[in-house]
Amino acid sequence: MKDANAILSTAKETILLESNAIANLANLLNSSFTDAVNFIFNSKGRVIVTGIGKSANIATKMVATFNSTGTPAVFMHAADAIHGDLGNVQDNDVVICISKSGNTPEIKVLVPLIKNSNNKIIAITGNPDSFLGKNADFLLNSFVDKEACPNNLAPTTSTTAQLVLGDALAVCLLELRGFTSSDFAKYHPGGALGKRLYLRVSDLVKNNELPKVKSTDKVTQVIVEISEKRLGVTAVVDENDKITGIITDGDIRRMLSKTTKIDELTAADIMSTTPKTIDVDAMAVEALDTLENNNITQILVTNENNNYVGVVHLHDLIKEGIF
Repeated sequence: MKDANAILSTAKETILLESNAIANLANLLNSSFTDAVNFIFNSKGRVIVTGIGKSANIATKMVATFNSTGTPAVFMHAADAIHGDLGNVQDNDVVICISKSGNTPEIKVLVPLIKNSNNKIIAITGNPDSFLGKNADFLLNSFVDKEACPNNLAPTTSTTAQLVLGDALAVCLLELRGFTSSDFAKYHPGGALGKRLYLRVSDLVKNNELPKVKSTDKVTQVIVEISEKRLGVTAVVDENDKITGIITDGDIRRMLSKTTKIDELTAADIMSTTPKTIDVDAMAVEALDTLENNNITQILVTNENNNYVGVVHLHDLIKEGIF
């Protein structure tokens, strides 16, 4: 059994080997890459990504990235393509073929069939002089000097290079399309990421109670209001529901540490007059930023008329998974 130092040494060697190979890809980029990007951008069809073996695995990830960033894409396994799945390729589609050697039997059969249908081929291969490299309309060189595998056999560095070129294509297309975070949210509505992109303060505040008191209300009324609404806070408002202050359960504790004559006090005596507020239409993540930056756990919510409409608590954000 290898010791820890030997294991770490192998891991570091693998990472450095792959990172150096990826850095070298920038030196291999040329006008064929820009032509490929522009062709996809101007195409009226989809991007069909195909490969075999480990390259097929990279192709599936590439398709997922394209689809999530505004470029419609479909995966087609190279072996299945020559047994019926070639029907996936429509007239205006662009085909990306991924192959380290560019000379696998399936690729040699598939490429002429695609070209016969007048679809353009973008090759991602580490061998520009291969069958795929010579027959492609656009060539993206994914050459790596050595696999991370000590036997230089298992696809490791080469598949990482393919993946990075796919990401480069997707990001270039994303920028050309002017793809925004709002667009991204449309394709990622689920999970914490999606919620950070689309969840608004209005989605949170509607689920909470509406604690509020007048500045002239007795402190005993304030305590009851905070306790009943269970948000650890109450807004202090005027007759038009404009916020004049805020009282938290912390303010109550600090008051009790100073006096026991609470019957003599009103909300105005203990409230903070400069509470943090946020608009009801703001993004929930903006509320989170305000809470974190001010080291507070609640924020008062107002509408376009600056009227008080509720409270967002840190627990609301935690519950939604965006904290």
